[in-house]
Amino acid sequence: MFTSNIGRMRFFLYSLGLSVAEVVAIIICIIGTIGFEGLVYSAPGPSRQGMAGAVLVFSLIFVVLRSNIALRRGRDANGRRWIVWSYIVLSGFYAVLQAGTLLVIKFGDPESVPGGLNLLGLSIFGLWCSILWAKPVAGSNIEELTSMFDFDGPLPTSARADRTAASNVPATPRVAAARVPPAPQPFGRSRAAGFGKRGV
Repeated sequence: MFTSNIGRMRFFLYSLGLSVAEVVAIIICIIGTIGFEGLVYSAPGPSRQGMAGAVLVFSLIFVVLRSNIALRRGRDANGRRWIVWSYIVLSGFYAVLQAGTLLVIKFGDPESVPGGLNLLGLSIFGLWCSILWAKPVAGSNIEELTSMFDFDGPLPTSARADRTAASNVPATPRVAAARVPPAPQPFGRSRAAGFGKRGV
């Protein structure tokens, strides 16, 4: 399950599900440690260390899960490996900076929010789109890529497969028409035709 290739739709759904689950996990970490009121009214520093540490741990867990589906999608798609690894490394940096931002942010002070975090998030989203829209490698197992969907009938064969099957059929050799050589003609004058009589 965690080693098979995945297509575009499954990669999109898995990424969406992981994003929602990560947001829920971060909310639970905040509520379970200092709460939203404590986060808003507390001073940046040691009072938020427990909350920031819990957010960092859960964020890194989701980075590992995202790395798994990104590698599986990169193996299925005809993409470049540096795009997948850049996505994984930048996602790890984003998780660390996100926890650090919660540790030092001052609510009500826009200057305390680092602008580089938004730029990093846009870069990660661009890499994610590149991984999503990469074309599958020729010869991928279509049953494995569509295993999460139920089809009523068999998948239609492409025109290319029809042409390939038609080209594999051996051509029947044409039989040349048999020629009957003309009868040899005798030398000299030809006889007059007659019915049971000799020509005069």
